[in-house]
Amino acid sequence: MFAIIGWVVVVISVIGGYVLNNGHLAVLWQPFEVMIIVGAAVGAFITGNPKVVIGRFPKEVGHLLKGVKYNKDSYLELLTLLYQIFKIAKTKGLLALEQHIEKPEESPLFQQFPKFYGDHHAMVFLCDYLRLMSLGSDNAHELGDLLDEELETHHKELLQVADAVQTMADGMPALGIVAAVLGVIHTMGSITEPPEVLGHLIGGALVGTFMGVLLSYGFIAPISSGLKGIYEAEGKYFQCMKVGLLAHLGGYAPTISVEYARKTLMSDVRPTFFEVEEATAALPPA
Repeated sequence: MFAIIGWVVVVISVIGGYVLNNGHLAVLWQPFEVMIIVGAAVGAFITGNPKVVIGRFPKEVGHLLKGVKYNKDSYLELLTLLYQIFKIAKTKGLLALEQHIEKPEESPLFQQFPKFYGDHHAMVFLCDYLRLMSLGSDNAHELGDLLDEELETHHKELLQVADAVQTMADGMPALGIVAAVLGVIHTMGSITEPPEVLGHLIGGALVGTFMGVLLSYGFIAPISSGLKGIYEAEGKYFQCMKVGLLAHLGGYAPTISVEYARKTLMSDVRPTFFEVEEATAALPPA
């Protein structure tokens, strides 16, 4: 939603300022210039990226329009889930979690937490490391390194799309110049035309430079920046699980392990200690 608002503000500001300065909108209507710039940019995007990145691009633009999917309620639910898991592990042992880990989609434990239950990647991530711990991986340093490696790999995978979009944005001003040069070439071929015709042709050629810069800095580059911000914010969801798991592996009580996890969160989505305490107190018996 905010992305759409931002794009509308860009259009109103640029076009509105031009019109208020007595500019003629008809001059800006240069569909062939747009075709050259956008077509070349899309072609370069396809050439320079693997199929998986190209296929993920529409989905990630949709992700940008929806915004960050984790809010304060999501984190409160996650912390409450972690508390319940750690409590079961402390009182009954990690093997008591086996039925939930092996078939999480059928787990009554996970079904108590609908936001987490509906997030396949998060559920697989948590279950994988609980399984490792139940199999005897009890070295906090080694498991921490593995967690860091997986989170870094996942982050890099996400950044492939954002980086590809940024590369496209970086090239658009140059493609605008290409369109402008082609426009000048066309103008030179009509050099015998009267001044009003030449003026229109020259104006059309300059629109190429204008469109290249506007599309780059007003629309495409912000997509890349917005995606990176979303990836960074959503990465905290997995960092939260990581810190909680390592604290539990370190032997801390469930309340302390969850508090360690809570401290990793940004202030705008971080539940208070008392909110977490109230939510965990309302849980059914493990």
